[in-house]
Amino acid sequence: MNDTSTAMQAKASGLDDALVADLLAFIAQPGSTDDAFNALALRLFAHQFQHNAPFQRYCQQRGRTPRTVKNWRDIPAVPINAFKDLTLSCVPPDACERVFMTSGTTRGDVKGRHYHPHLQVYDLSMTRNFRQRFMAGAERMRMGLLFPDEQLMPNSSLAHYLALALHAFGTPESRYFMDQDGLQLEDLCETLRQVQRSGEPFALLGASYSFVHLMDALQAAGLQFQLPAGSRLLDTGGFKGQSREMDMEAFYVQLSATFGVPRSQCINMYGMTELSTQFYDDGNAVLPSPKSGPHWIRSRLLDPLSGQEAPFGERGILAHCDLGNFNSVTTILTEDVGVAVDDGFLLLGRAQGAQAKGCSIAVDDFLRAAQSGAAA
Repeated sequence: MNDTSTAMQAKASGLDDALVADLLAFIAQPGSTDDAFNALALRLFAHQFQHNAPFQRYCQQRGRTPRTVKNWRDIPAVPINAFKDLTLSCVPPDACERVFMTSGTTRGDVKGRHYHPHLQVYDLSMTRNFRQRFMAGAERMRMGLLFPDEQLMPNSSLAHYLALALHAFGTPESRYFMDQDGLQLEDLCETLRQVQRSGEPFALLGASYSFVHLMDALQAAGLQFQLPAGSRLLDTGGFKGQSREMDMEAFYVQLSATFGVPRSQCINMYGMTELSTQFYDDGNAVLPSPKSGPHWIRSRLLDPLSGQEAPFGERGILAHCDLGNFNSVTTILTEDVGVAVDDGFLLLGRAQGAQAKGCSIAVDDFLRAAQSGAAA
């Protein structure tokens, strides 16, 4: 299918150019009122209710329609595991420019799929947020990436995220230090020595487990570095299910000591394949560190059994309303436990026990609604 026919098919089947243009303008502005966020969230809900059949059936089962939903908090939250079982897209999958897939580690080989007709919204969401939360006023920095590139991992949202960081904010000397053969340790060590001599700030970004393996290798070689003032580190994803796990306090102690970067400049990014927007903290000098997002995403803490919002300061399951998810569903129910604080939320881990059971019930409810509608 050529580009012209793909675009025509997407437009005819649920790609609203005017809505996307308004969304891009909303993301580009410096902030938002509650009313403006709510108005755009309701427009997106109406659009997705009309064009996303599994989502429509789920909403109808719950008595939620564009006529009855008056606030973004009332938009039904879709469990993230639904992305593994159903096609949650307003346009046909073959009309999408990119499909990001989850790792598939939690349910065998089944991977969640997030369909993007184009990447304009995702890219603007990432770059606007990253500039404010990680770059700290710098236009560009020399960067090193501890993750494979998009050629090696074309369906990875993190690979695309890091590619954006490098191309939009990295200097010409920025590069990847991981390829099909693994970590390029010697090249990275030589670069870190150059950076130490130059005195120019450096940014090292990658998956949390990449940093674990790197620190193990440096410790075995008896190496530590003192990166110049203004340098910063970004990790994401954690290391559950990897070859070695670390306590978070020990992780940031070792990270700071290995690279000579204050823990206040060791930033953690919290994101997921099913979202188009990321959350950041302001460093990890104290754990857990509050996470927060930009004006086009809002979060709630829910009781997984009742579906009601947890009182402020009490634990609940995180649900995010991400306006960047214009083609799938704006509102997702995660399996992450958190607690609301004044400047965002604290991420406390994965659902366990009754909380996990509540998340599973939500998935079952969604699938039953979608499958009964399809059978009818």
